[in-house]
Amino acid sequence: MSDTPEVLTEVDNGVLIVTINRPEAKNAMTKAAAEGIAAAMDRLDSEDDLRVGILTGAGGTFCSGMDLKGFLRGESPTVEGRGFGGVVQAPPAKPLIAAVEGYALAGGLELMIACDLVVANSGAKFGIPEAKRGLVAAAGGVMMLPDQIPERIAMELALTGDFIGADRAYELGLINEVTEGSALDGAKALAARIAANGPLAVRVSKQVMKESRGWSMEDRYKKQAQLIAPVFVSEDAREGAAAFAEKRAPNWKGK
Repeated sequence: MSDTPEVLTEVDNGVLIVTINRPEAKNAMTKAAAEGIAAAMDRLDSEDDLRVGILTGAGGTFCSGMDLKGFLRGESPTVEGRGFGGVVQAPPAKPLIAAVEGYALAGGLELMIACDLVVANSGAKFGIPEAKRGLVAAAGGVMMLPDQIPERIAMELALTGDFIGADRAYELGLINEVTEGSALDGAKALAARIAANGPLAVRVSKQVMKESRGWSMEDRYKKQAQLIAPVFVSEDAREGAAAFAEKRAPNWKGK
């Protein structure tokens, strides 16, 4: 067994970059890699200096899905309470960007759509080909994909197992940006734009957008008020107003 870590992390200006590091296997997901991602997500949410996370893959591929050799050995690339890849069932509270090169297939696509934003290289390919192997995209693919692109297109992808390219994914609204160069560089630039904003406001904005989809029309403004009230009386809210008035960059504290 190799001693090479299956997940690498580095911090760059308040951004936690998490890299699946199994290039020889097109970053197919293992139990160890899932645990590494879960630990990185815990770190992202627990460290105040970290504002945004980026999830990417080494060697020119994002993730080709579940490691089928591990599957045949009875291994499950999941983490209790977090699901496949250590993230699909319990994403972090802070923003998470997928930087996609090469393939985001099967569980790799499910990892990607669990992220909040996606930057992809123009050569990237996307799909949930599980049906071609007699399986189902059970890590959120058949449930989450219809929430993110038109249902009939999601149905086509699930039933045929066919791939789509980056331009088509962008047209469908599945990804935010297509780059000709490094997807990671594009994701870093997007992360910097987010990290420049008030961290408390960013986190609560994400929370409201995610949770409000299940709220009734009658309750939604009341529930939103409960979440955003602390933001409007925070130190950051006063700092943002003061910085604007004084024509300077704000000094956020996240509280």
